[in-house]
Amino acid sequence: MQPLRIEVIDRAYAAILATKSPAEKISMVAEANRMARMLAAAGARYLHPDWNEAQIQAEVVRRMTHGAS
Repeated sequence: MQPLRIEVIDRAYAAILATKSPAEKISMVAEANRMARMLAAAGARYLHPDWNEAQIQAEVVRRMTHGAS
């Protein structure tokens, strides 16, 4: 089990987030998730140019779930 890691957010960034509506915050999280999936897919394609799209997407899921799926 990994030790608990507490991350502290920058005060200026926290102030910006405080001005966002719940819908805007959800949108930001969704966009970050989409970008992470795109980067994971690009990395898998780079490392495995012979893989088909189903294999790439399976690798994205594995990376995003830390192998839990």
